[in-house]
Amino acid sequence: MTDLTGRVISVHSGSNSDLSKDEHPSIRVELDGIVGDRHRSYTRKTWSGDKQPEGTVRRNERQWSAVSVEELADLQKELDLANPVSAASLGANLCISGIGQLSRLPKGSCLTFPSGCTLAVEEYNPPCKDMGEIMANLHTTRSGKALAATSFSKAAKLTRGIVGVVEAAGVINAGDEVVVTIYETPAWLVRSPG
Repeated sequence: MTDLTGRVISVHSGSNSDLSKDEHPSIRVELDGIVGDRHRSYTRKTWSGDKQPEGTVRRNERQWSAVSVEELADLQKELDLANPVSAASLGANLCISGIGQLSRLPKGSCLTFPSGCTLAVEEYNPPCKDMGEIMANLHTTRSGKALAATSFSKAAKLTRGIVGVVEAAGVINAGDEVVVTIYETPAWLVRSPG
């Protein structure tokens, strides 16, 4: 397994109606998610596009979300925005620097923090229509043109961050180092030809 080291720039939690999160100096992470966050739960109801019919109660694979400073800068550039995109406005719990392609981390990768808190990656966080409308209301381009509601979804493909579950509880502070262990398929699981 390969390890990368990054830095936590900011941490967020909350349940604001506009899907944004409030910034805090630290967040407490329990096995069912982040204390005080809208996504804290072992279960969630499905929505359109999930494997199960909409409204089915299923395991919550979205207990936390993270974005990278580098991908936020790429998104701002791609959309030609006058102002930066913030992790808080995107509804992310963590903003990390030093992991440039955070959104491409494979399922099973782990983020470990000094407190012992460990977060496991479930999947990349696809951009959604609701967030596209919110971004269109918050941002304009450098030329002053309004941002179309569909612009965010197109530009944020594979740069929207990641979501996952909690493997070990603890506290995550702004400024903490984070060690990212990239999941690799173990050799014993790879079938040899023949």
